[in-house]
Amino acid sequence: MSDEVPDDLSGLDEPVTVALLLTQVAAAEPLAAVCSLSGVVAQAISSGVGAVAVLGDPGAGPAGAAAVSRLLAGTTVVLLERRAGAIGATSWAGGHQDSELAPGLVLSQAPTLVEDLLLGDVLPEAVEGAVSSAGISRLRALRLLAKVSRRGRSRP
Repeated sequence: MSDEVPDDLSGLDEPVTVALLLTQVAAAEPLAAVCSLSGVVAQAISSGVGAVAVLGDPGAGPAGAAAVSRLLAGTTVVLLERRAGAIGATSWAGGHQDSELAPGLVLSQAPTLVEDLLLGDVLPEAVEGAVSSAGISRLRALRLLAKVSRRGRSRP
């Protein structure tokens, strides 16, 4: 098996074993709320550059990226998918895939935690502060996002 990461995943037919979303959301809890409202089951984790959502169903990566990017209007979401020995990266905005990205470039700009999650070296549930979207009701998600929005507006 090769450790080389191809830039084009079109020839790969192996199932996706890990899928995660890189976002510009500041913390895990608001991202878990967004995932909940989007119908995406994920573990949200804070990182130094934005929260990461590790999808519960790796095969639902494109659907999850579309749903989350639709709710996070005006921002880009990066979907990273690992298949047997290969990693793919695509950017999403407004519910649509924008472009394929070079996975190596994306990972070189991401915290080490992202690579550890993608390679399965760290389980999302084991990361301190991980928040599951499955336990957030629609009402709680809306309240949480309203609270975060108010707090963001009150900062100078």
